[in-house]
Amino acid sequence: MNLAAGLAEGIAGLGLEVPPEAQQKLLAYLALLHKWNATYNLTAVREPENMLTHHLLDALAVVPHLRGRAWVDVGSGAGLPGIPVALAAPDSAIALVDSSHKKTAFLRQAVIELGLGNVEVTCSRIEAWQPGRQFDIVISRALSTLPDFLALAGRLCGRDGVLAAMKGVHPHEEIGQLPASYRLERVVPLAIPGLAAQRHLVLIRPV
Repeated sequence: MNLAAGLAEGIAGLGLEVPPEAQQKLLAYLALLHKWNATYNLTAVREPENMLTHHLLDALAVVPHLRGRAWVDVGSGAGLPGIPVALAAPDSAIALVDSSHKKTAFLRQAVIELGLGNVEVTCSRIEAWQPGRQFDIVISRALSTLPDFLALAGRLCGRDGVLAAMKGVHPHEEIGQLPASYRLERVVPLAIPGLAAQRHLVLIRPV
């Protein structure tokens, strides 16, 4: 697969408009992730073609469904979804938080190499992190169960903000365990170009 063509087709399939320069940076991020992964084991997905669908397009799929300037990516890992979102939505300000020193070292290098002025990186356990502010969008990708996600990161969500959990199959059981202080807004099925697996975006708001 030609990665550039695959990315362009995938972005079009998601209904997004991402300028050519940002698409080049997305490909540069993918190349950097592939390079670092050989040493640091950042992701179990090894091949760039699979990284394109499983990581880049998977992350970009949330962009049409979320509105807000201040984002925090909780348990960001290799920068997913935060770095692709930062490139697709350059007016956003995104905090990437992860407790792994090797992963945040990669994130800081990626921010430098990609020239991401709208991204900040913090190495911290999320329950210990005290940013002194709240966010419009608190997002996580396969971090934990929904109740645990809310317990860890709910305090980071502003009064009019939304907590967004990226999930595989529809998490019916976890939704049934939401605490009374939160309400389910909706569950969005995501169709990822080139990816047959189920993906859902669970949107939760503070009551």
